[in-house]
Amino acid sequence: MSMFGAVDLSTLAPATKPAGPAGGASAPTAGGPGAAGGGLPVPLVVDVDASSLRDVAEVSTRVPVIVILHSPRSQASADLAALLEGLATSYAGRFQLARVDVDAAPEVAQALQAQAVPTVVALIAGQPVPMFQGPVPEEQLRSVVDQLLEVAAANGVNGTIALDAAAGADSQTEEPEETEVERAAREAIEAGDFAAAEEVYTHAIAQNPGDDNLKVARNQVRLMGRLDGQDPHELIAAADAASADLEAALAGADAALALGDVNAALGRALEAVRTHQGEERETARLRLLELFEVIGSTSPEVAQARRRLATVLY
Repeated sequence: MSMFGAVDLSTLAPATKPAGPAGGASAPTAGGPGAAGGGLPVPLVVDVDASSLRDVAEVSTRVPVIVILHSPRSQASADLAALLEGLATSYAGRFQLARVDVDAAPEVAQALQAQAVPTVVALIAGQPVPMFQGPVPEEQLRSVVDQLLEVAAANGVNGTIALDAAAGADSQTEEPEETEVERAAREAIEAGDFAAAEEVYTHAIAQNPGDDNLKVARNQVRLMGRLDGQDPHELIAAADAASADLEAALAGADAALALGDVNAALGRALEAVRTHQGEERETARLRLLELFEVIGSTSPEVAQARRRLATVLY
């Protein structure tokens, strides 16, 4: 495990936060919104993006929140997320689990300074508490969670989530039923056949050319296929060692994105466009456009990269 520096998210927290013993304030009283007797009526597990991060910070003033930054391209992060979901239930609502897909919400990953997936950080009274990066065995994970709960209690954050309410909230926010296209693509991915999964989306796009979500999904599958079985750190080292090699440069961009570094990914792809000509430049440009879609067209990093691309090309 490796610890990382905390960042100040105080602007997300409410103006009034529970004070710890040093401040002389007591924990939430019985019957209050965070009290163990009643419990906070929020989901036990929640998916978070930039628009809902403030809500999670609000919850953290009453109940500790554990945030896992993960990616569907990382089996290790999927495994850890599943382990944390189980712990959230076994700890009977003593913490909320917030899941952040770094591919869908890169701005949150950047705000929490996540350099790789999985990364786990906690929020207590709106403030981040660094936990760890990388996979962790369940026994060790329980120990870390226990320590976190002690820190939270010392700061007056010792409420719980009302499990009945959490179950009701979860049932109201169930994901839409899987489509036939999604099912076929998922089965191909689970079988390790990324080419087949890409073909599923390509066929669906031909039937629905205006569906941008299908195009994004296809680009994500392409990225997963390119990274399958590869060590991102080795790809980046190879790209740095052979900066003139287009394939290596683009692989380095993929690897940077896999590690959660959006700016580095876009910067490497932009540099590939800038330093190549003819067909190679066009290949680099098209790859950069794919990364734009994977990261998200509304991302501020993408908006900035688009402006830089226009400068390079024109």
